[in-house]
Amino acid sequence: MDLGFSEQQEMLRKMARDFLTAECPKRLVRDMEDDAVGHPRELWQKMAELGWHGLAFPEEYGGGGGTFLDLVVLLEEMGRACLPGPFFSTIVLGGLPVLDLGAEEQKRKFLPQIARGALAMTLALNEAGAKYIPSGISVSAVSDRQGYTISGTKLFVPHAHVCDWIICAARTKRGRATLEESISLFLVDKKNPGVSCELLETIAHDKQCELKFHNAKVAEEDILGGGWDEIAKILQKATVAKCVEMVGEAQQVLEMSVDYAKTRIQFGRPIGSFQAIQHHCANMAADVEAARLMAYRAAWLISEGLPCAKEASAAKVWVNEACRRVMALGHQIHGAIGFTWDHDMQLFSRRAVAGRVSLGDSDFHRDQVGLAL
Repeated sequence: MDLGFSEQQEMLRKMARDFLTAECPKRLVRDMEDDAVGHPRELWQKMAELGWHGLAFPEEYGGGGGTFLDLVVLLEEMGRACLPGPFFSTIVLGGLPVLDLGAEEQKRKFLPQIARGALAMTLALNEAGAKYIPSGISVSAVSDRQGYTISGTKLFVPHAHVCDWIICAARTKRGRATLEESISLFLVDKKNPGVSCELLETIAHDKQCELKFHNAKVAEEDILGGGWDEIAKILQKATVAKCVEMVGEAQQVLEMSVDYAKTRIQFGRPIGSFQAIQHHCANMAADVEAARLMAYRAAWLISEGLPCAKEASAAKVWVNEACRRVMALGHQIHGAIGFTWDHDMQLFSRRAVAGRVSLGDSDFHRDQVGLAL
């Protein structure tokens, strides 16, 4: 059983780490937390020139012809770097759904632009109840002669303030249609006069937004897909991608903590020489390794086109809890300095808190594993 990267994936991983180390230092990450846009346009375009935006799209749409597994190799490195910007929302929440569900005209309209970094996209799913189930969708899309009129509010929409297009989940059918059947995905132009956007204050400063749809008009041809089953598949991919990104964050905290334990002198010796600190590091390493194996197994299943509902949710449960433990032990090892604003430790621990509730918390995914069993 070969659990290692292919030669191409290893080259991608090394290139990504070298690039992000040079182009995305933690100083930049801090600056972007307070920046209204949230990411430097120059960095966004450099990543596009490297082919990262189109990595998982077929060559016929201007992509690199890579797999979902190739993409998550990249996402782990982005997690290590705390990369700011709408890469995750554009590629995972926007581009992949267009690739999987879109008509040919929609693919040719959006994917080449995404691949060259000319278009940003996101998914508007969450509402006030923050439920990843069919009953959580109450934003309505009413049919008329011109198409549909969307009304309602979406919350925690990542990077909507800088996105050009939004995939919005809305309820389209009433009467005899089931909750699962009465949901459709719409492609909505951000410049639509019926759409307003406001940034929300979050613990991770990760640019999540409130979107309000005020009788926003969309055309019939802007329907991307329908039915909850299609949304569930989008969420499976996004969940696994988020897991791998969180693994990258946890791996970096592990390395930071080990390095600190080797150099921090207390009682005349490095704190890493004390058994308690060694056990902390060992527990962190075990959690990170198990989290990586579970996340990458689910990613491999997706790449192979195999069912992965149980594996994706099981990975999210484990990664959520493993990251919580890793961050807590990282803070124990660093002590008070890890809580200061100038130290990198707090960058990762705040993102871990946000990651645990993103795309479903542990209890939600435990329920999904239970249903699958």
